[in-house]
Amino acid sequence: MQRHVTIIGGGVIGLSSAHALVRAGHCVTLIDAHAEVARETSHANGGQLSYRYVAPLADSGVPRQAIKWLLAGNQAPLKLRPNLDPAQWRWMTQFLGACNQRTHRASAAQMLSLALHSQAIMNEWRTRDALGEFAWQQRGKLVIHRDSAALDRAAAARVAPQDQQVLDARQCIALEPSLIHQQAHLSGGIFSASDETADCHAFCQALERKLQASGRYTRLASTRVAPLSAHDGRIAHLELTRADGRRERHAVDTLIIAAGNHATELVRPLGIRLPLQPLKGYSLTLPLPADTPKTAAPRISVTDAARKVVYADLDTRKSRQLRVAAMVDIGHRESDSFHPALDEKRIAALRQLASETFPDAGDFSQATPWAGLRPSTPKGPPILGRPQQAGRPDNLWLNVGHGSLGFTLACASGDLIARAISHETRPGTLLDTLPDHLAEQLGC
Repeated sequence: MQRHVTIIGGGVIGLSSAHALVRAGHCVTLIDAHAEVARETSHANGGQLSYRYVAPLADSGVPRQAIKWLLAGNQAPLKLRPNLDPAQWRWMTQFLGACNQRTHRASAAQMLSLALHSQAIMNEWRTRDALGEFAWQQRGKLVIHRDSAALDRAAAARVAPQDQQVLDARQCIALEPSLIHQQAHLSGGIFSASDETADCHAFCQALERKLQASGRYTRLASTRVAPLSAHDGRIAHLELTRADGRRERHAVDTLIIAAGNHATELVRPLGIRLPLQPLKGYSLTLPLPADTPKTAAPRISVTDAARKVVYADLDTRKSRQLRVAAMVDIGHRESDSFHPALDEKRIAALRQLASETFPDAGDFSQATPWAGLRPSTPKGPPILGRPQQAGRPDNLWLNVGHGSLGFTLACASGDLIARAISHETRPGTLLDTLPDHLAEQLGC
């Protein structure tokens, strides 16, 4: 049965949901607070589609490492800035409770299954739907380690040994010549040949072009949504404020919240408390000349495990860019959550790390800086499905909390929620509906 589905959120999660629903024959109205799609967390993220590297942030060693990171200054991968917000402390308590091997393994297996399904859906959309150019490449991902003990631990912890090859320093440099400058500091790495890179912002634009051509999609741009209200167990309408200040009502049949961090305020009047925290991250985008030497900038996706920095080559027929992303800041109080402020000290530290790793890639002082707020759950897996709280509206669905893996998990999240709405799947988390064989074939 064809439905009219309203989606709040114009990032990669909302657009992937919209595309999956339109493919299934439904009509979609997408409400976006911005004039253009992908203006927040989806705009300039890391660019890696790391389908086999989806381990949650919460792990048994994180509390101990966090103490060391707090003393590392602006180059620290994680920085905690406590405030008086009770929601932050509830999230931190739940996060610390998840920092154990049992919870980590369970969450990692769930996220891995979602990621592998996402890769399959991305391939289907990319090949069958003619989405156009969004800098997609499948050149693999190399996680480099600067310490032999860390390399040994990473090798032992591989989730897909048949697809994750352990390399020594010489082999890493042969695979990615631009690492020659790290030769003296490199112990080795783990290479996954099937992982991918792409430009998330360009992917969102490609999805919307396809949606607009479908005739079953409408976007209400520059439109804010008031916190939700329900009557007789359903959300009947949304209160909207348009760009010119006009207020209007939008009738609702089925509603998906894909608004990232803004979801918390939207559903609070319904008695739904979402365990989301905006974890701030940073990126740099460096233009690269077409004739950049192989020894200057990486062609494959590189993750510096010790420094927690990712590098992605975003190469199209028209331009080539190097995307550098890193850092997690917990506890920022943003005066404008739609446009998070740049921490100049963190940006300067990221420029320095990139310059040290790839000194011949270009002038990183000229790279475009960006900051985004990743909507994160304490355990790692996203909130996908109908709300679990008693008395929830029966036409409300959630697709939020993907953290730093929004691009990686978006296609699967959209596909699962579209299938559930199409077939009226029972209430509950859709992560339980993932194909079991995906995790089983990897020994999870």
